[in-house]
Amino acid sequence: MTDKKVFSLKNRWFTGSVLAVAGIALVAGFIGFVLVPRAHARDAMLSLWESICRAAGAPGEYFSPGLDIGAAPRSSNVIVNAQMMAPADSASIGRGATLAMRCTMCHGARGMSPAGSPHLAGQPSAATYKQLRDFKSGHRPSAIMRPLMDELTDQDMRDLAAYYAYLPRERLSDPVDHDTPRLVRNGDPMRNVGACASCHTVEVRKPASPWLDGLPESYLHQQLLDFRDGRRHNDVNAQMRNAVRHLTDEEVAELAKYYASR
Repeated sequence: MTDKKVFSLKNRWFTGSVLAVAGIALVAGFIGFVLVPRAHARDAMLSLWESICRAAGAPGEYFSPGLDIGAAPRSSNVIVNAQMMAPADSASIGRGATLAMRCTMCHGARGMSPAGSPHLAGQPSAATYKQLRDFKSGHRPSAIMRPLMDELTDQDMRDLAAYYAYLPRERLSDPVDHDTPRLVRNGDPMRNVGACASCHTVEVRKPASPWLDGLPESYLHQQLLDFRDGRRHNDVNAQMRNAVRHLTDEEVAELAKYYASR
């Protein structure tokens, strides 16, 4: 019998086992948290800490607390949710009607544009409000709209959105059916293109998503190109840019013509 303890650093077999396990863990951690993430990362210049964070499941890049990440560009400063717009009352709609008098030249007396600008009549108030906010903040650049927004308060923009949502639509679209273009009905999953109808159909009430039915073809065509080519970037989480990134010129023209005809 021996009095030598098994779990003791003086026991060379115990010490060797501990060191062997620690060495295996270090090698496995280096491979799993550094080599593999860097091999599969889009950015080959990732730092050691960024590689570890991504392998651990961190949703974004690591930023030092000393950096001013609040200054990073964002697609919009509007927080989109189902409760972003309160139910409009008659006073709000009336104020919006007065404010809309300056908009009639481009958007029509009843919100239906005679000049190729988007129709605003019947648009969800959240969609109109978000675009007005983006024009004012500069997230959606426009030499025409930006000066008009400078004098508007947040309540003014809510009243305008309520008024245009109150106006009746002058064209009622047919439901999506088998004659509808495939990109509208189903998208193209192999190219990561979502179905347009999942956000932009009258029957779907997704917060801040506009209805496209009956909008001018030239306007729709230009906006799709701007999203695709990166000239417009006020879509939340780059949803539109990702949706149209892989569309061809012919597909853009087809979508614009389809929605304008509804």
